[in-house]
Amino acid sequence: MVVAFVASSMMSAAALAESFTFTAIPDADESRLNARFGKVADYLSEQLGVDVKYIPVKSYPAAITAFRNDQVQLAWFGGLSGVQARELVEGSEAIAQGYEDQFFKTYIIAHSSTGIEAADVLHDSVKGKTFTFGSKGSTSGRLMPEFFIREHFEAAPDEIFSRVGFSGDHSRTIAQVQSGVFDLGAVNYSVWDTELKEGKIDTDKVKVIWTTPTYPDYQWTIRGDVDARYGEGFKQKVTDALLNMKDEDLLASFPRASFVPASNDDYAPIEATGKAIGLLD
Repeated sequence: MVVAFVASSMMSAAALAESFTFTAIPDADESRLNARFGKVADYLSEQLGVDVKYIPVKSYPAAITAFRNDQVQLAWFGGLSGVQARELVEGSEAIAQGYEDQFFKTYIIAHSSTGIEAADVLHDSVKGKTFTFGSKGSTSGRLMPEFFIREHFEAAPDEIFSRVGFSGDHSRTIAQVQSGVFDLGAVNYSVWDTELKEGKIDTDKVKVIWTTPTYPDYQWTIRGDVDARYGEGFKQKVTDALLNMKDEDLLASFPRASFVPASNDDYAPIEATGKAIGLLD
């Protein structure tokens, strides 16, 4: 029994010595993400008592693949990418979301040359214009705006617009519409508001013309095997660390007012919408 206890203790120590890694969907430029999540890694290391590393990825599918392959054990996903990842990893759970993520929204933006003004509904004058989504796997940059566009016009985007593109992330969507590469685009409201505040948007060239209804979006998702790997109760420690994140600088880097509890059930509307427009099986 003593031998078994010693062996068990050694295994637990080895598990705790192992790095805990996380990633995030690349929804903005890489330098912004590295600054944001490097600070989060430091905070989690302090709270969890293990070495925590942030691993950047180049695309939404890459974030899901890293989670599926256990290259990361925790990820900051969008609504759709979180659903996709949890479908691939048995026992994985959404554990926390930003307060604002309970009622997220997308802005439809337009280049000034279109002459389209802001309105409470998406105006028919968008028909025939060029349009860019963000990443193909983005909830706020593709899934939900496409859902609402289809609902309003009773047609697919490529039947409404003269050309449809995918910029890759929200920052590029703003840049492409502002420069006139596309007439219109769908962008995460939080990225727009942040870049507007930072003076990166020329409102003489691009503006918001419509805001979607709200929907659930970003969340922290964790693998179901972390307790076995890092010690009993580790998942709860991670959850508590996220929910108790109070540092204004850390929260502002998301930006979120706070983190609140989340569950897989919160994202049932995202799953249903993904299936309805063919992005999920």
